[in-house]
Amino acid sequence: MSRVIALIDGSIYSQSVCDHAAWAALRIGAPVELVHVIGRGADARHDHSGAIGFGARTALLEELVELDAQHAKLALKQGRAILDDAKTRVEAAGVTEVSTRLRHGDVVETVQELESDARVVILGKRGASADFAKGHLGSNLERVARSCTKPVLVAARAFTVPERCLIAFDGGASSLKAVDMAAQSPFFAGMEIHVLMVGSASAETRHKLDGAVGTLSAAGHAIKAGIEAGQPDEVITAYVGREKIGLLVMGAYGHSRIRTMIIGSTTTEMVRSCKVPVLLFR
Repeated sequence: MSRVIALIDGSIYSQSVCDHAAWAALRIGAPVELVHVIGRGADARHDHSGAIGFGARTALLEELVELDAQHAKLALKQGRAILDDAKTRVEAAGVTEVSTRLRHGDVVETVQELESDARVVILGKRGASADFAKGHLGSNLERVARSCTKPVLVAARAFTVPERCLIAFDGGASSLKAVDMAAQSPFFAGMEIHVLMVGSASAETRHKLDGAVGTLSAAGHAIKAGIEAGQPDEVITAYVGREKIGLLVMGAYGHSRIRTMIIGSTTTEMVRSCKVPVLLFR
């Protein structure tokens, strides 16, 4: 059965991830699976055994090995506690089917393994090591968004039920996928849907926009659509604030990492600057 996959890391965003997951699960009628991944570096973070020099006493080596083992056990215990607390929160929100999974390894590899059964993957905007770095995103967010074939919902700092969503539409494959999901999925039921294109109001642009509006209108949604000139990140961010948008929907990382390094990424800027959850499609 398809499910909502929620990545929990114990950061200040974890409670919000739980709230987003519960809301999404109740809307689409799916169970929630809470996943906590202990990174490969976590167990060996204090591994000094390879740095023992000549003449070190055996007792010291044994003590360091024991210390590493204690850290590994602590990471497991902490992971289980994080998952238990998260499960309690999701169940309190009304979700009856909630499972947990504790894994060792890499977050992206874990998502790739689990995503075949996922309707949506949810994670926080920032991770446990970036709680106070307000200008930075979590280190795993882009990696997950670039690799995941299912929609990725990036949770905001605090959850509020969105009444309006904005589809940042460019006519590409990812934004067409977003329009199709918005037209078909109960996830968007009852929302006022805005569709915005950024660029010149050419005949081609209007034709693409009219096609998206037609698809959504045929599904019974109330639609507000328009075309605005300017830089995409600036125009979209301003629109989200002006129209009191509660959920931003957009394509994710349509260009290579090299191009992103040179000219930047609209996806990254949107996730960083918007204070609402962002649903990403590839």
